[in-house]
Amino acid sequence: MKEQIDNLVDELKNFKISSKDELEKFRLKFLVKKGLVNDLFNEFKSLTGEEKKKWGKELNVAKQKVESFYKSSLEQLEESGVGNSEVESELPGYFSELGGRHPISYVVEEMNQIFERLGFSVSVGPEVEDDWHNFSALNFPPNHPARDMQDTFFVEDDIALRTHTSSVQVRLMEEGNLPIRSVMPGRVYRNEAISARSNCFFHQVEGLYINKGVSFLDLKQTLYNFVQEFFGANTKVRFRASYFPFTEPSAEMDIFLGTETESDYKLTKGTGWLEILGCGMVDPNVLENCKIDSNEYSGFAFGLGVDRIAMLKYGVKDLRTFFNNDKRFLDQFATL
Repeated sequence: MKEQIDNLVDELKNFKISSKDELEKFRLKFLVKKGLVNDLFNEFKSLTGEEKKKWGKELNVAKQKVESFYKSSLEQLEESGVGNSEVESELPGYFSELGGRHPISYVVEEMNQIFERLGFSVSVGPEVEDDWHNFSALNFPPNHPARDMQDTFFVEDDIALRTHTSSVQVRLMEEGNLPIRSVMPGRVYRNEAISARSNCFFHQVEGLYINKGVSFLDLKQTLYNFVQEFFGANTKVRFRASYFPFTEPSAEMDIFLGTETESDYKLTKGTGWLEILGCGMVDPNVLENCKIDSNEYSGFAFGLGVDRIAMLKYGVKDLRTFFNNDKRFLDQFATL
């Protein structure tokens, strides 16, 4: 072992480095997995216990000399600028391909612009929310299923990834700057099975209008105007009675796709209709929770599923396509 260590040190003394190429040759000879230093350590493993005690320290000292020599040589080359002249200035540059916005972002922007033309502002809020803003202020009872672990991603007790952007509505109402006429775009999270129709995270654009004398007719007309501008004047829609803890009365709005194609049949479960939003008049309890006099003010709220609307707009039949990061799919939107 002594002879091998001495040979390593001698080779180190005789090695001269004056360029980056020589530095790389040194590294390949001494420091890589199949280099001289690693070969000695592999041989060291076969020694007896007494031999390891005798030669272990010297072997480590030799290794440190090699590593120190490499480090100091690298620093000297960098300080002196040696090797910079070796760059070939005639070589062509690397082509950097420009990216594009995600199709979901395009849809959110278009939706925001439509609602802004209808008099709505745009508001945002945190994605990690406390129980009050995500549940309690919105009239969710203590035993509501949405509060269970199987439906909501909890970060810790009473702190969760928001399940809807309605939490932003609560924050706006708490500010007390009436009237309120705003939409809230953002990503939300629910512990749901991933399929062609749903995901564990998705995007919403919710809306809130609070003023004196607001009626369900105002709500329907607002949503009709949105659908006609976004999908076209001949778009067929329907309202169905529904239930949400924070609105009363409540409804869901569907768009008719038909069942002519197999993909439409599967997407609509054979009905031809696809639900795109929930809506309703803000429950008086929610207004009172946010210190708004429900005898003087009323309002409506709605929540649009951006991902499903994007499916309709771009003819995508599987929701998962938007989030698979398939460059071939995303490249189609790079020039929009």
